[in-house]
Amino acid sequence: MSLVSRSLVVERPGSHRLSEGPVPEPGPGEVRVRVAAAGICMSDRELYDGHRDPDYVRYPVVPGHEWSGTVDAVGKGVDPALEGRRTVAEGFRACGRCERCRYGETSLCTTGYDETGFTRPGAFADHVVVPARLLHPLADDADLRAAALLEPAAVIAAAVRAGAPEPGERIAVLGAGTLGLLAVQFLAAVSPAELTVIDPREQRASRAMDFGADQALGPKEAEEVRGRYDLVVETAGAPSTAADACLLARRGGRVVLTGMFTPGAVGIDPVHLSLSQLTVRSVFGAPSAAWSHAVRAFTAGLLDPAPLITHEFPLDRFAEAVALVGSGAPDTGKVLLRP
Repeated sequence: MSLVSRSLVVERPGSHRLSEGPVPEPGPGEVRVRVAAAGICMSDRELYDGHRDPDYVRYPVVPGHEWSGTVDAVGKGVDPALEGRRTVAEGFRACGRCERCRYGETSLCTTGYDETGFTRPGAFADHVVVPARLLHPLADDADLRAAALLEPAAVIAAAVRAGAPEPGERIAVLGAGTLGLLAVQFLAAVSPAELTVIDPREQRASRAMDFGADQALGPKEAEEVRGRYDLVVETAGAPSTAADACLLARRGGRVVLTGMFTPGAVGIDPVHLSLSQLTVRSVFGAPSAAWSHAVRAFTAGLLDPAPLITHEFPLDRFAEAVALVGSGAPDTGKVLLRP
């Protein structure tokens, strides 16, 4: 094994360097993972640009919260059988002791925000060290390239579980980015009567048809189907999409908000909300149960994130990779770093 491990360090907004140092050693209860692939998402772009809420980042930091790899060392007290296992791991460093954790809502841990890739060293590196309790081991033949997308898949699994879709329902997905297309795969497996994807980007929306959607609509066309859907899963996080999602739902319908909204987003009309008797849920990250759900679906072949990947870069081309994320280029899907 190499005695040197590289990591991509963001010193401060807009400034990064490729660092080399000793291979990190796992402490008690920890494992070291050799990173196979790490996805770049808009949260990473916000971290790099300095637009992330200061309470949710700690500079300098090694980003990388969407990743997969192989355990190559275990710390004291960890089952040695984990060595050599392909794996992913939860990002939130939940305490496991507070009321929310004991209720199973580990993404809402009350001891304070702490997440791999934002406040702890992440996977834009040759190796990442994480608590063994956060691992979700994969099958021996798992595609690690595709498995790097299991973090966003876990978020969508949380949304789908919150929405409780049933066979034969009319379902709409608002947004056809990574989260939206993963949502289509999950929801298509439920056998809905109708599965519609709505996105202003025609190429993205039409691609949803390959993932199991029945139709793809633009925003103007979507105005004609307001009040139609039993369940609406919002994934875009655009200024108007929370309000739009509620207008798409039928009276008595359900809405799940998954996108990360920024200040200035249009509010939901409380008159419409009360008169329509809507159930609105939101999702922040993914609790442990949603991770297990996503890994099971991936292992069973119900979820295949690989077609979402369009670009792959080595660590030393991080600047090119992060520039693609959020660029709006129609041919840019998921961007990976491959250490």
